[in-house]
Amino acid sequence: MITLSKTFRRFFDSEKSGGFLLVLCTMLSLAIANSPGGTAYIELWHTEVGGLSVEHWVNDALMSVFFLLIGLELERELYVGELSDFRNALLPIVAAAGGVGLPALIHFALNAGTPTQVGMGIPMATDIAFALGVLALLGSDVPASLKVFLVAFAVIDDLAAVIIIAFFYTSDLSLAYLASALAVFGLLVALNRLRVLVLLPYLACGILMWFLMLKSGVHPTIAGVMLAFAIPFTGKDDDEKSPSHILENLLQRPVAFAVLPVFALANTAIVIGAGALADLTASNSLGIVSGLLIGKPVGITLVSLIAVSVGMCRLPADLSWKHIFGAGILGGIGFTMSIFIANLAFAGSPDVINASKIAILLSSVTAGTAGFLWLRLIEKPTGADDMDAVDVVVA
Repeated sequence: MITLSKTFRRFFDSEKSGGFLLVLCTMLSLAIANSPGGTAYIELWHTEVGGLSVEHWVNDALMSVFFLLIGLELERELYVGELSDFRNALLPIVAAAGGVGLPALIHFALNAGTPTQVGMGIPMATDIAFALGVLALLGSDVPASLKVFLVAFAVIDDLAAVIIIAFFYTSDLSLAYLASALAVFGLLVALNRLRVLVLLPYLACGILMWFLMLKSGVHPTIAGVMLAFAIPFTGKDDDEKSPSHILENLLQRPVAFAVLPVFALANTAIVIGAGALADLTASNSLGIVSGLLIGKPVGITLVSLIAVSVGMCRLPADLSWKHIFGAGILGGIGFTMSIFIANLAFAGSPDVINASKIAILLSSVTAGTAGFLWLRLIEKPTGADDMDAVDVVVA
């Protein structure tokens, strides 16, 4: 029995609370967008400030902070968390592979050879905040190791999404600016190797790298992930002197309670018109819905089952395949990253973006509800707080 670290507890608490706030902001944004004042509300997000619309500032700048936090969380997991032990890490890794691969294949199969083929990355990601929010509603009725499993494969999903953004959603590439951004990253790595443990030079260089990425044509949020891996990690979880640990703690609440809610407000200002139902029958929407609601749970469960059956990895003692399937259903909550990728995939096609967002919202609500009911059904209330112990090493 190993106690969950304070870092993991703080992460779980902030993410689950942020999930509830995301739901509220989404409902509010949809309500305003479809009210008499909806036109003015939508125009507010399209107002230009400093050469970019407010929505672009949110998606390009503010979301870079979110990606920075994702990178820091992944760094911690790789050093001292669930992903630091290869045997423990293998199950969520293979689960993520199934949860990324099958949804993408489903979308591709329905959209191959059409302009919406580029949307195959949309159903690949999992929204950690929403998924943990659903688990929080179940309280102690689910094993702690299920929460850790969900966090681990969702973080890997997000990493896959970052890679996809970097390689497939880049336009008008400027090699000069890209080379300059990579040079700044090289400087950050050098500072890391020299064990410079002051955050200020990393953050200053990170802002410069973000600007250079923006000018290069590569989506600037990638700079957030690169900065995360350049910031020193001491190798000890809960070490208050570790720059990575300090920054992660500083960012958790602002991201959960400011960055993601503002993102939700800016990106769910969707007018649901008379043709919304018809849009759901389009191949792109069907690919998104099928990928999230079918591809996610089937891919995660099937690939995990195969990996355990052949002895590649093991299932935690307190988990059953019903738990894994339930986590897979919750993996269909794509929301933040799915909307983010939809904006990039269909830039310049607002109607397709709008239809994609409706499909994402519908799928995410359905996945969240179905996952909650499934896990509630298979678990008998215990009244105990099993967050205190778990079979696997976590951070």
